[in-house]
Amino acid sequence: MTLDEITYKINGCAMKVHNTLGNGFQEVIYQRCLAIEFDKAGLVFGREIEQTIFYDGIDVGTRRADFIVEGQIIVELKAVINMEDVHLAQAKNYVVAYDFPIGLLINFGSTSLQFKKVFNAKYNQNPPNLKIR
Repeated sequence: MTLDEITYKINGCAMKVHNTLGNGFQEVIYQRCLAIEFDKAGLVFGREIEQTIFYDGIDVGTRRADFIVEGQIIVELKAVINMEDVHLAQAKNYVVAYDFPIGLLINFGSTSLQFKKVFNAKYNQNPPNLKIR
């Protein structure tokens, strides 16, 4: 599957969840529902996969992205009324720090589902070493 095809499926799953639940729930509820939809769509994903953050080649800690889909796309979820620059910065940082080609920031908290696609201009095209369930 191409990145565009995966992104299309992810967005479709998110729309299904938002159309069913609407806004107003905590992020974890949307995360659990999205995992169900990913399974139905046949997407391979990992949830809350811990990734190491490096600074100048030195391990400085770990972070967990909400989802890693098909080993190629990081998905970060929010459940806020309005996405802010800090949310977009977080998604961009994850994509670069984890060295993935793209990431999706999806906000379920607004009355309309919000998507932002972020790109990693520094992507080195070497697949990350991670485990997917």
